[in-house]
Amino acid sequence: MGTLGSLRTKAVATVAAVGALALVVGCSSGGDSATGGGKKDGKVTITMGLFGVMGIKETGLLEQYEKENPNVTIKAEIAGDEQTYYTALQTRLAAGNGLKDIQGIEIGRAKEITETQSDKFADFAGTAGTDHFLPWKQSQISTADGKVLGLGTDIGPMAVCYRKDLFEKAGLPTDREEVGKLWAGDWSKYVEVGRTFKKDFKGGDVAFTDSASGLFNAMIYGNSEQFYNEKGDLIHDKNPVVKKAWDLASDAAEEGLTAKLRQFQPGWDPGLANGTFATAVCPAWMLSHISEKAGPANKGKWDVARAPQGANWGGSFLSVVEQSPVKKEAQKLVAWLTAPEQQAHIFKEIGNIPSSKTALDSDDVKNAKSEYFDNAPIGQIFGAAAQEIPDKQVLGRKDGTIKDTFSQGLALVEQGTARDKAWDTTMTRVEKAVG
Repeated sequence: MGTLGSLRTKAVATVAAVGALALVVGCSSGGDSATGGGKKDGKVTITMGLFGVMGIKETGLLEQYEKENPNVTIKAEIAGDEQTYYTALQTRLAAGNGLKDIQGIEIGRAKEITETQSDKFADFAGTAGTDHFLPWKQSQISTADGKVLGLGTDIGPMAVCYRKDLFEKAGLPTDREEVGKLWAGDWSKYVEVGRTFKKDFKGGDVAFTDSASGLFNAMIYGNSEQFYNEKGDLIHDKNPVVKKAWDLASDAAEEGLTAKLRQFQPGWDPGLANGTFATAVCPAWMLSHISEKAGPANKGKWDVARAPQGANWGGSFLSVVEQSPVKKEAQKLVAWLTAPEQQAHIFKEIGNIPSSKTALDSDDVKNAKSEYFDNAPIGQIFGAAAQEIPDKQVLGRKDGTIKDTFSQGLALVEQGTARDKAWDTTMTRVEKAVG
């Protein structure tokens, strides 16, 4: 039975600035190359540009591949911040130089890549042994004419992480099954539980949830269309799903149910450790971060319950640069890294849910538990959540940018700005951002 008892996010190899610099500068190990890799004396060097904690380097897979392929050397550089990474990647794509042979692509950037940069990346269509992915996952990185510009790493089915000790102080159930039933089927029930928590909590100043933006993201990503429709038209200002999520998140903000701490922004990590809030909407990939930042003192206090509705938040791809001098070797490495066995390995080590349906069905994934989260059966919880993700997910060129802009708008509501004014400000910022 798999366990995440030693779940810890290992240190990122380089800080964001260094990772971005590596993209800008690049290096050559086999002649004049627009990418960092090359061939020399029968040896192959493959370079990778990654971000965050994708599990590729952190779980020892690169060392394993080098051991099994002694003529291959892999140099992976990791930017801690995806936004910094992507800005640098766009610059290098425009210049046609300084790229890595393999580049990580976050789901929010996939549509922009497929629509504007398809000639810059190698085609994986028809690659042998890559029919194990969830169908909708690979469609996200495919062009209209059938090119597949990368292979999927993880997906982001969601749950709710909660502090059992804080729920107890509010007279709420602490068993994960009972907690899930409190808000089953409707995010408005989640907010209603928050109202009960605020009214009945005894033990200091603790918010029910970390941020309004976390709730907003969870709600919109449970729907096929969010900011764009299938024609590629912007619908962020007229999609009822977006407006409903905005209003419910604003309710939570205005009623003081949030700690006003946006996820991964300053103050959020200490909030995890200090019990500043009792719940956080958590995609599977977030568990490693929570366990790392909440620390050993909170082991067993955090638990995981089913989310009110299924949704997918996050997930990435590995793509190969078309002009790489080691393109075939890099594609072979990407296919190996995203194979079911390697995806299951990453899940067991750090909790990233596989995008491979074969891996999802494996016992290693199904039976996995997290010792840190009080032995929560995360394989079952997130596996079931993955089955609820809409089969079709419409992405747009600026999905990531628009999401960030809405998060900033809800932060205004948390700071006291009237929701209608914050909405108007957000609409103006989105229009400016998308051009």
